[in-house]
Amino acid sequence: MTPDIKNIAKNEICPCDSGKRYSICCGSLHAGKEFARTAKQLMRSRYSAFAIGGLGDYLLQTWHPDTRPAVSAEQLGAKDTDWIRLEILDANQSGVTAMVEFKAHWRDETGRVQIHHERSRFLRIKGRWFYLDTAG
Repeated sequence: MTPDIKNIAKNEICPCDSGKRYSICCGSLHAGKEFARTAKQLMRSRYSAFAIGGLGDYLLQTWHPDTRPAVSAEQLGAKDTDWIRLEILDANQSGVTAMVEFKAHWRDETGRVQIHHERSRFLRIKGRWFYLDTAG
């Protein structure tokens, strides 16, 4: 899938806070030119997809089929949150499983910054990483 990325220019800094240009960071993953090499890279690209909006197909394709929600790509890709910063706290990868702990900062309707704190689990199948679920 080649996303229609009108909200971000190729040379802008990537929303995932890697410090890299979007086109050489999450942009190549969103465009389907390559798959994430690590669970942490997949986590960053999924955050960027939510931050940019309109990338529901990518989010569904990178979600493990056993835990993928029954929503449309349009619903999942809706830009309904003002994501402003990603902070990776920990990333552990061992064989085909991984866990990434992060804080995603967002701005609510009053302008206050809120924080979503999560530990996400990932699974690698045939060399490709998938988001599995939120760790308990």
